[in-house]
Amino acid sequence: MIDKISLILVIIGAINWGSIGLFKFDIVGWIFGGQDAIVSRIIFTIVALAGIWCISMLFRDKRELEVGTSME
Repeated sequence: MIDKISLILVIIGAINWGSIGLFKFDIVGWIFGGQDAIVSRIIFTIVALAGIWCISMLFRDKRELEVGTSME
């Protein structure tokens, strides 16, 4: 479950970075009141933690990942 949540958050982060790169528009900052707003900073931190969690997925055994998804 935490893997799926982390992947969703990483995707949100990727979309946000894409909008910054292509359009110079920060979606998260726009929704939550700017990049310096406390809520935006919390969202950025949560997305960063999700990205760090996803790094662990690179080093897991493939069978372990498949067993984790088949239990749902």
